[in-house]
Amino acid sequence: MDANGNAYYNVDCISGAQEFLEEGSVDLIITDPPYGINGDQLHKHYNRNESFVIDGYVEIPKQEYGAFSHAWIKEAARVLKPGGQIFIVSGYTNLYHVLDALRTTDLQEINHIIWKYNFGVFTRTKFVSSHYHILFYGKPGAKRMFNLECRYGTGESAAIAGSANYQDREDVWIINREYKPGKEKNKNELPSALLTKLIQYCSNEGDLVADFFMGGFSTARVAVGLNRRFIGFELSERTFSSRLETVKHLVPGALLPDQRQPLLLPIRNQGLPWSAEETAQLSQRYEEMMAAGNGKRESIDKLCVEFERGYWSVLKALKKSGTLERPPARKAKGNELPLNIS
Repeated sequence: MDANGNAYYNVDCISGAQEFLEEGSVDLIITDPPYGINGDQLHKHYNRNESFVIDGYVEIPKQEYGAFSHAWIKEAARVLKPGGQIFIVSGYTNLYHVLDALRTTDLQEINHIIWKYNFGVFTRTKFVSSHYHILFYGKPGAKRMFNLECRYGTGESAAIAGSANYQDREDVWIINREYKPGKEKNKNELPSALLTKLIQYCSNEGDLVADFFMGGFSTARVAVGLNRRFIGFELSERTFSSRLETVKHLVPGALLPDQRQPLLLPIRNQGLPWSAEETAQLSQRYEEMMAAGNGKRESIDKLCVEFERGYWSVLKALKKSGTLERPPARKAKGNELPLNIS
């Protein structure tokens, strides 16, 4: 079915990709394949109420998981553009099959992300499993898209300490799963916050995003909402038909007004070498700010704006000059004399 320029197919992803996707046509793939762990019976182990979960989950038998992974990942690699990227969400049980399949393609590993979620499976004789793997790979042949400051500017401070941009890009993510009590839902859905982060960093508006295992259409909703084009496949007829009506009414770009706008600092001098005069001025201004009662991070943030350079450039220049090793001058109060008078 086509809706507002986006395509949704109730077919197997392998035959679907072969029929509907040309080689080198997709910018980004985000997908959460079946885990091969009797997912159709998870409620027996997870003590979950399945009364609102859509029936018809299609699981892959364990003995077939290796061949299955090789088949669909081969198609994913084929349809990606040079420079295109893929995120695969996987549990640990069959992770080695997914990794083995990836290594038979020309796709190159970029990151192995750990996604920690809330409420893992309670156990008494082993540690609680409360994470998934997100395998991030790219197709060689062209420059990859990575929007460095799409969520936080490189000069923005984090809520507690450090760089907000740096912390957002670390490879361990803590993002809670979404719970929808009393609402119809798929067996396993990726949270919107996770999908938004992936799509923002690795695609632009108008790019084509694909999901080989749509499930509850979560990737479709977020991709279209962020003004990306979308194509997806879902084999389960019950799952597909239960969500089809909702995607007909998705408005491209509807989620954009709700996204946080990064604070982008002027960095006109980024990459330029520091002159001796600039370094001396930097050291003097840093010492003045520290003497005035500013903290180290606050002082460096202000210097980034003042000297129009990035955080790491300023920090490196201060370290090289030895300024950071000197104790900050103490601010005199009233008629108090400096302590170093002889």
